Amino acid sequence: MKPLIAALLLALMAAPALAGDVVNTSFVKAQGSHPFNVRDLVMMDRISDPQLSPDGRYAAFGVRSTDYAANKGIHAIHVLDLADGGKPVKVVDKGSSARWSADGRSLYFIAPAKGVAQLWRLDLGGKAGLNLAKHAAPVQVSHSVLDLGGYKLSPDGKRVLLSYEVFTDCATLACTEQRIKAREQDKASGTLYTKLFVRHWDTWANGRRNQLFVASFDGKGRLPAEPNLLSRGIDGDVPSKPFGDEGEFSFAPDGRTAYFDVRIAGTTEPWSTNFDVYSVPVDGSAAPKNLTGENKAWDADPVASPDGRTLYYLAMKTPGFEADRFAIMALDLATGAKREVDPTWDQSAGGLTLSADGKTLYTTTDDNGQHPLFAIDAASGKVTQLVGDGTVAGYSFAAGKLLLARDDLKRPADLYLAQADGRDLKQVTHYNAADLKNARVGDFEFFDFKGWHDQSVQGYVVKPVGYQPGKTYPVAFIIHGGPQGAMTNGWSYRWNPQTYAGQGFAVVTINFHGSTGYGQAFTDAISGDWGGKPLEDLKLGWKAALDKYSFLDGHRACALGASYGGYMTYWIAGVWNQPWKCLIDHDGVFDTRAMYYDTEELWFEEKENGGTPWEHPANYEKFNPVNHVKDWRVPMLVVHSGDDFRIPITQGLGAFTVLQRRGIPSEFLTFPDENHWILKPHNSVQWHDTVNAWLKKWTATDRPQAASN
Repeated sequence: MKPLIAALLLALMAAPALAGDVVNTSFVKAQGSHPFNVRDLVMMDRISDPQLSPDGRYAAFGVRSTDYAANKGIHAIHVLDLADGGKPVKVVDKGSSARWSADGRSLYFIAPAKGVAQLWRLDLGGKAGLNLAKHAAPVQVSHSVLDLGGYKLSPDGKRVLLSYEVFTDCATLACTEQRIKAREQDKASGTLYTKLFVRHWDTWANGRRNQLFVASFDGKGRLPAEPNLLSRGIDGDVPSKPFGDEGEFSFAPDGRTAYFDVRIAGTTEPWSTNFDVYSVPVDGSAAPKNLTGENKAWDADPVASPDGRTLYYLAMKTPGFEADRFAIMALDLATGAKREVDPTWDQSAGGLTLSADGKTLYTTTDDNGQHPLFAIDAASGKVTQLVGDGTVAGYSFAAGKLLLARDDLKRPADLYLAQADGRDLKQVTHYNAADLKNARVGDFEFFDFKGWHDQSVQGYVVKPVGYQPGKTYPVAFIIHGGPQGAMTNGWSYRWNPQTYAGQGFAVVTINFHGSTGYGQAFTDAISGDWGGKPLEDLKLGWKAALDKYSFLDGHRACALGASYGGYMTYWIAGVWNQPWKCLIDHDGVFDTRAMYYDTEELWFEEKENGGTPWEHPANYEKFNPVNHVKDWRVPMLVVHSGDDFRIPITQGLGAFTVLQRRGIPSEFLTFPDENHWILKPHNSVQWHDTVNAWLKKWTATDRPQAASN
């Protein structure tokens, strides 16, 4: 890069935005060795969804690249021959959700055909293995009139479960299509609602539900245009909205029964977490049967044992709570008896996978700052960690082998291969290797300290790129969201600490009470106490970090966070603003009382505040940031998006109104086309450029910076 261009780019990134300005998101990627930045981040290949072939020889997986000019991601499918140590081959240019056929000679995947998402099959079989470089063109398997949402193949490969979003009183997919077209042609734009949800996450309710269907392949491997509905009479979404997937439905080993989980909507959907597990014969001879009706909390992710006798699933115990511990349950399908497999394991299990012999269950979960893969003995409940440091983002077992996607705070996901017990782990793909070699990142270190009531709390620091002993650096103090979440040893495409380290900032973050991975009691501790124990942990963690790491300049520090982290940013603006030179709030809760009436998932608000605001008004006011705006003084950047229905934009506008009215230096950045997250590449660049400019503006200093050691 020419020096003049580099200087102009740096000036643009550092300059504060003026009122009404749109920050320039032009793309100039740094060449040669340079500190990591957002332009490196948005252009990285994202590896996901690893799938081992039945014989364990081939790895199929997804790769998302970025078309920056088109402002979107492109999803492709790659296959790697694990036997020859070669390079992955792109076998599908545009497609996702690749799954192996039962014989391992074909891949099924989802891709559009004339603008409609369909199921496709790619035949790869050859005489001496698979033909990855030369193979026939993909064959369109489904020809439905609606987008395919998800699918799962039967063990014998003869049938497939399919998810479509339909009007539940329609007998065919074509009926739903006709209604959609009629609505589009209607010149009246109004929509009449008679119950909640009116809107959810980032989408207005349209009267359609995700429903579960089944279809059989014909002699040519094709599916009928109209599959058979299995979830008939179910007033709910299979899979759930907005983030459910094919882990919520499955086949029995003989392919004759399907299992799924669903929350019956009725009129209580926004304040209920009562998901139940159902079974249904795939021939449609009986209606779905509720297998877990006695539990009024969340039951999820059913998977049957290889012998078909036991159904494993996840279950919470507290109704109305989305962050309760997910226990692993075993249901004897003959007797109906249920038992908890892992009663002494104080972690919340993720989705389940079973070993081929049915003796071992596999799952991932947060654990002490990491997100490992665990094996649980189905009989005894004994838990063994298979792969530890970092984050296991996906995994697959076959033929005694384990394939997984793994990342950490210094590198994005790549694929690793190991024995089924986790031994002999080795990296088998090296995506982004050249970029990572040039884009320097900061080292990190976890630390523990005594937090609220002297209980052990964990945090981590990331050193700035180019760190030199004896110097001090400004600090970005990141507060995580959730609040039942954690900042773990993992790579992220939002709130990645390395984007700040690359700008010359040290990063400090604290996994305060309420965080996941430290036992359920630790997670539960935040409910009803949003501004209490977590704030104490943040204060003590900040002090501990300053005491331990002399390179942190406590006089040049800004606090920033999103969602609950945004709530906490607003909260500390009024009750703990002394250390901070600036604040940055992304989609945070500004008024806890108004939040209840504005948001969509009411179960969350009611659990966190001990009921509704008309029953317990004091609970909503106890830690309400709006009650402390008279004490606000720190310059603040507020970011809030128009399609965020979880924490609606009025929360951010209210905070910005206060800041402006009180004469506090402030800016407001909004994205009308984003939800609770910033997802589009250009918007991500604009977000980071604006945030970095704000951080630099308020932490700049001319005074000498020298550490004592």
